[in-house]
Amino acid sequence: MRLIFAGTPDFALGALSALLASRHALALVLTQPDRPSGRGLKPHHSPVKRIALDHGIPIAQPASLKEAQAQDALRAAGADLMVVVAYGIILPPSVLAIPRLGAINIHASLLPRWRGAAPIQRALLAGDRETGICIMQMETGLDTGPVLLSESIPIRDDDNARTLHDRLADLGARLVLQALDDLERGATVPKQQPAEGVTYAAKVDRTEARIDWTRPAPEIWRKVRAFNPHPGAVSRLRGEELKIWHGVPVPDSGIPGTVLEAESRGIVVACGEGSLRIQELQRAGGRRLPPAEFLRGHPLVPGERFGI
Repeated sequence: MRLIFAGTPDFALGALSALLASRHALALVLTQPDRPSGRGLKPHHSPVKRIALDHGIPIAQPASLKEAQAQDALRAAGADLMVVVAYGIILPPSVLAIPRLGAINIHASLLPRWRGAAPIQRALLAGDRETGICIMQMETGLDTGPVLLSESIPIRDDDNARTLHDRLADLGARLVLQALDDLERGATVPKQQPAEGVTYAAKVDRTEARIDWTRPAPEIWRKVRAFNPHPGAVSRLRGEELKIWHGVPVPDSGIPGTVLEAESRGIVVACGEGSLRIQELQRAGGRRLPPAEFLRGHPLVPGERFGI
């Protein structure tokens, strides 16, 4: 098939690479406009744009797809189908109607659970035991279209947003090729999403990353995992902001935020219920450190307090 690919961040790279290695033809890549970043705030290409440039694929970067000029470029591509993965720009109905077979989306949840922008983080925060990938026929609603193909994976206790992201990206790359084969053979059986079980995965706000030590340890543990690698779960110690990158719940108890133990195997901080044994943390401007290295430069004693 002749395809338009629409995607922007790292999550889209697995699917893009799989399509590049397949028998399908990529006529056009859509990705968001270059964004300023780094110390000099120079415009930087998205991960998807870098791959497209390396392979000489035509690229379009409209700020919106509502304009006639942007839609004309899509029509000129003569595509059978658009494949969308974490593109980040709304596709109006007029755009969905341009390819002969419309558009399909690779979504990182088991729909209708976690429709929206941050399904990986929301699944971790909620303590879900499984998630997965849905290949969905796109329509005007937010992730409401019929599901063409889906597969679940377990969420492991050692998963964080990065590890889960990578496993789901690999799964999405495999399933999208299967979905394309099914579409070509006319073998797809679209399944309408049930009305029950709908939840929404709102975009992550940095204010959510602050640790409230009065909350139960398992909840804080899920927050640490959900916000690793971005934006990082945040606390304060001696007036300085720290990021907590890894920890495990333990049954010790005490006044919330109080250091109960400070040893090389971990810094135990009391929570509203139980405690969190911190196993990796980072000072502002520093690097991530295991407890032994952190404590060599910043000794702690039981009774000191972490704050919000």
